[in-house]
Amino acid sequence: MLTLLIERLINVQVTHKSAVLSFVYSIVLGTFVLGCEPSNQVPQASKAVEPSLCNFKSGPCAQSVADVDIQLTVSPWQTPSERPLQLSITTSQPLSNVKVKVQGRDMFMGIIPVKLTQIDENNHKGTLIYGSCSSNYMVWSAVVSYELDGVEYFTNFDFLADNPG
Repeated sequence: MLTLLIERLINVQVTHKSAVLSFVYSIVLGTFVLGCEPSNQVPQASKAVEPSLCNFKSGPCAQSVADVDIQLTVSPWQTPSERPLQLSITTSQPLSNVKVKVQGRDMFMGIIPVKLTQIDENNHKGTLIYGSCSSNYMVWSAVVSYELDGVEYFTNFDFLADNPG
């Protein structure tokens, strides 16, 4: 269809020798020539993974709050989007009212509560599924809260979704 349009413009231009048609023909041809130029943009390299993020491939991610050591493990370690993830919390001492919610660190993607099952006095497990992000670099934050001696404490574990390794 594009070829047919150009052929008709050439035929009308040759037949009528109109200045207006010459101008229109030049604009149409110029637009197609500019649109066909190769892109000079250099593809961006994938963003480097921040070293402060949890790396579940190397083991649990650990935090210490109020003299309590807390470890978070996510399996599979690549933390793929839109797939079930097994989340484990291990603590250095028994805690009460342990909760986990997952939310985007840099982008609001909703707040996802994780239903935990207490395995023993220092271990909790739950399943998590979160959505994918079109940016190809989505950092999630697992917010762990608990009570110790009647005081509520919080800590964050930041990790990359769809971690390439």
